[in-house]
Amino acid sequence: MILINARAAARPELGGVERWARELSVRLPREHPDRYTVVRPPRAFAHRAGHAWEQLALPLLARRAGAALVLCPANLAPLTGVRTAVVVHDAAALHHPEWYSPLYARWQRAMLPRIVAGAERVITVSAFSRDELVTLAGADPRKVVVVPGGVDHTRMYPAADAEAARAAHGLGDRPYVLTVASRTTRKNLDALGVAARRMATLGIDLFAAGGDRPQFDGGEGLPPGVRSLGHVDDALLGGLYAGAAAFVLPSRHEGFGLPCLEAMACGTPVVTTTAGALPQTCGDAALYADPDDAVGLAAQLARTVTDAALHADMRMRGLEHAARFSWERSAGEVHAALTATRG
Repeated sequence: MILINARAAARPELGGVERWARELSVRLPREHPDRYTVVRPPRAFAHRAGHAWEQLALPLLARRAGAALVLCPANLAPLTGVRTAVVVHDAAALHHPEWYSPLYARWQRAMLPRIVAGAERVITVSAFSRDELVTLAGADPRKVVVVPGGVDHTRMYPAADAEAARAAHGLGDRPYVLTVASRTTRKNLDALGVAARRMATLGIDLFAAGGDRPQFDGGEGLPPGVRSLGHVDDALLGGLYAGAAAFVLPSRHEGFGLPCLEAMACGTPVVTTTAGALPQTCGDAALYADPDDAVGLAAQLARTVTDAALHADMRMRGLEHAARFSWERSAGEVHAALTATRG
């Protein structure tokens, strides 16, 4: 029996870490009910207060359940008391601690190398993150497995209800460009100021879905011209993507870049940066700019929304590319990695 630590699944955020936790917590027990069981703390323990639960209570729960292994899909895992497999999405806190709160950066610096050293299997989401973990966290490359994230094509598809999303967030009738990202320095949302001004001249709004994260430093806030939508309900997210003229992610560092794939699956062209794993994730289905080139990013976005032939080509490329990714595949590859670990 493998116990799934669903602490991150209790969070309301839109991030890739939470998506992984939710998807694995549902799909692995459904496909292999004799091998997996799920445990989650009360919602109050989803963030900082949950560290003590994870380190102290989780191993006790695992032993009581007779679990041979605990799967932790959200970067952190118990250091002692139980065998673990951990999904580590990146080592950004080791590479750029200034992007995080001092407490979180110290916690990651102290914990992450010990977690990857003690885990029976380390799963990560891209070749970029694998190399980062080996270099910065001292992970043994022989026990690191790359499993890309997926898309739920029952929720993310071109005919998702865009009108419901517009109505729920009061978006009006004008075309819009969307970003989905936490309001943090790492996501580089300040770079969208130039793009917002350029879009305004074209009669296009720029909306940002997502909120703050308690472990990050809060970033620079949103630049003028970018309207915050805050937290978006999961039931509306597909429609929000599908209704957008384009999707933009100006990030400075991504271990994978899941929102780009979700936007592609909804038929929305993607403009992003050359940072981290984004070129690996998006391939030739996106347009790119350097994360420090706000003018170049705005120019790529303007090309996308004004050139009808380019827009149609990117839409088709994105749909074909995103179709290669699914959570069924991701869960299956995780199960294969854990089965190989346990024998």
